Amino acid sequence: MQKLLLVEDDLNLQFTILTALEAQGYSVDAVSTTGEALERLSDNAYPVVLTDIYIDERTGLDVLDAAKRKDPRCAVILMTGRGTVETVMAATSGGAFEYIAKPFDLDTLFDALIRAEASRNDTEAEAEEEELPESVMIGSSPAMVEIYKKVALVAPTDATVVIEGETGTGKELVARMIHRFSPRAKQAFVPVDCAAIAPSLLESELFGAMRGAFTGADRDRAGVFEAANRGTVFLDEIGEIDKSFQANLLRFLQEHEIRPLGASRPKEVDVRVICATNRELQRLVDEGKFRDDLWYRLNTVRIVMPPLRERRDDIPLLARFYVNKYNGLYHRSAKLMDSGVHALQDYTWPGNVRQLQHVIARLVILAGRVDRETVFEALTSMESREKPVDTLADVQEDKIREVLAATGGNKSKAAQILGIERKTLYRKLERMKV
Repeated sequence: MQKLLLVEDDLNLQFTILTALEAQGYSVDAVSTTGEALERLSDNAYPVVLTDIYIDERTGLDVLDAAKRKDPRCAVILMTGRGTVETVMAATSGGAFEYIAKPFDLDTLFDALIRAEASRNDTEAEAEEEELPESVMIGSSPAMVEIYKKVALVAPTDATVVIEGETGTGKELVARMIHRFSPRAKQAFVPVDCAAIAPSLLESELFGAMRGAFTGADRDRAGVFEAANRGTVFLDEIGEIDKSFQANLLRFLQEHEIRPLGASRPKEVDVRVICATNRELQRLVDEGKFRDDLWYRLNTVRIVMPPLRERRDDIPLLARFYVNKYNGLYHRSAKLMDSGVHALQDYTWPGNVRQLQHVIARLVILAGRVDRETVFEALTSMESREKPVDTLADVQEDKIREVLAATGGNKSKAAQILGIERKTLYRKLERMKV
């Protein structure tokens, strides 16, 4: 590579970094003042600049500005032992590639340099930009098309719908889609998380209460069903409601009447009810935890949401959608790479679409690109917090060993198969002590 510019006023540290970089094959111009750095940058365009922040009367931020003006693609790595949120914000807004806190080990520095070099010589293919149709939900797999067909048939009716599926599969989105394409679309859609409301309060929350009905009821209060009259109420986690209240809900579904707590007469309301649960209601019925007559009344139309691992073909569309969404929301220009799409498709996603959404939001903000390496790092971090063993890091190391064995120890070929830089593979092998 071309010469790297090192700006460090601590001559002992400068010598240590310079010696380590040259041992790694880097050609380095080392200076100790901001003036020398700016003079070098006036005559030369460096692909990478490594600079301390607090140097003399000027700072590494001035070096950053000069380096980016000379070459907008220059990767500037800032180092400091006195980091503040103000300097980090200024460095980020100024286009710094990385910000390293002192003291740091040399592996941290080398990793940053390898990534900086890779960012300039990026030959990896960016995922094809697809024009996404405007839709409440993203996905065109056979499983999702079946969901859309059911929605199209049930939306124009007033039938009660039960949506089953794991957490994060998009049950509320389906409920909103049904409401959107129903004759009630211009009226209210009111979601209620039944699991978040104490059983003793659920009746007044849904049916309302009159003044004096209980301690603290100092005025009449309309319940959810009355407030959503002519609209749709979405009862999420319906499987969590207390069995003693299930009879009241059944009576409402049959009579379309509510009786607020403390009221002498019922009120008629016109509400469509859509329910959702991450539990299997039929099993709850069999266990005696859910009334069978309520289950039969709710189960007019049943929609089962497939987990993301069963519709992996939708992951590229979902990934593109969320990258575009968070690029716009956070004013970023993160790239979605082919290798990132493949890495996302290889994962099992126990948290389903919601988990995928959060991972991509994190990568857009912190990494600036979604590729195999950043996806592995994000998932490894997540797994290490959630599980003490069998983390994604373990799986990744197993995969590296497997590919190395298949290539007869050929590290260049192994790196190519794994979709990572050769130097990155060497670093991982050093940590693995292979």
